[in-house]
Amino acid sequence: MTVSVANPLIPSPWFSVWWNPRDTIGRIVATNPKHHVLLLAVVGGVSHVLSRMIFAGFTTELLDWRLIVIVAIAGAILGVGALYISAILFSWSGRMLGGHAPPAVMRAVLAWGSAPMVISIATCLIAVGVLKFYSRADAFAPAFPMLTLSITAVAFGSWSWIATMLMFARIQRFGFWRTVAGFALGYLFTIALILALLLPIRTFLFEPFHIPSGAMKATLLIGDYLLVSKFSYGYSHYSLPLSPPLFSGRIFGSAPERGDVVVFRLPKDDSTDYIKRVIGLPGDRIKMIDGRLHINGVPVKREQVSDFIDDENGGAEHVRRWRETLPNGVVHETLDLQDNGFLDTTQEYLVPPGHYFMMGDNRDNSTDSRVLSTVGYVPFENLIGRAEIIYFSVNRITPASQPSVRSDRIGMTVR
Repeated sequence: MTVSVANPLIPSPWFSVWWNPRDTIGRIVATNPKHHVLLLAVVGGVSHVLSRMIFAGFTTELLDWRLIVIVAIAGAILGVGALYISAILFSWSGRMLGGHAPPAVMRAVLAWGSAPMVISIATCLIAVGVLKFYSRADAFAPAFPMLTLSITAVAFGSWSWIATMLMFARIQRFGFWRTVAGFALGYLFTIALILALLLPIRTFLFEPFHIPSGAMKATLLIGDYLLVSKFSYGYSHYSLPLSPPLFSGRIFGSAPERGDVVVFRLPKDDSTDYIKRVIGLPGDRIKMIDGRLHINGVPVKREQVSDFIDDENGGAEHVRRWRETLPNGVVHETLDLQDNGFLDTTQEYLVPPGHYFMMGDNRDNSTDSRVLSTVGYVPFENLIGRAEIIYFSVNRITPASQPSVRSDRIGMTVR
């Protein structure tokens, strides 16, 4: 009579991936290449975004449920998308060197190769969140999480990279140099794809911009990040990266409407981007009288609304706010910092053909077309695009203070 002896328990890949990545990926590929791959991609994407937030000092946002939801959704999409695209590119690079691993297998390699770093960062983020939850202190110092995440990223990131290389070599049956070459080709393909996707998007569709000054308060705040549609007014040579003077005028040109918030190149220095509101169209007569905007001799309708609370300098300054209605019905808000400001009463400006008159909504704190020596009339050719949506917003009260995310402004349209 013979007695069968059970094989020793095979360790879970969650454990064996740390010390034996080659055999781990071999078992995973042989049994189920999809095993926990999507889970690792989602957790990895979310962890990556959260760790970036903490590195940037956004620790107070760990209790903001709105921002956490946004981060979770964005991180999951980025993680899964990056995994699928990278798997295809690294599968191609392997095949060029004689490998035969399909994209499904490469997804398993990339997902499980990142497991050590994903697990360590996720654990660290949970610990930081627990500490933040129990501290409940707005002045929570970010030094601990930043130091912890730095050490974690270096140590476990290095091991994840080595583990991924070992897994790649195993499933492709590559030696050392072919593994290195395969990875190098994969990264080159990735960079080429990113450029191939981002350059057309940035040139023809949308370009991100950052608001560095308060000239457009209260519509746009310092620290707002927004997307500008490049197709709204057609394309000039300023639409191209580095703005090479390949042609003059605009292609597929479409005139802006009064009230549009527009990014344009400064006529006096075409290396500088400005963002203002279109107030005057070609042929219009524009004049300020005692702080009141006049267009073609008619005062623009306005009504005073609740004060704007400006906390930019750490205080709570109350600023008079007006709701202004332009002749075409566009309604927007303007701020009035003081009576008899430098630009409250001006000469009458006659907008030349093919040019536009731009003004900031923060009327007493905006260098715009009213200052002919600095901005003046803006040629149609200088328009970059129309501000569309705020995709991120940071409030940094002072340069030395801890920043915070204005989650309520994320997703706001610019009007």
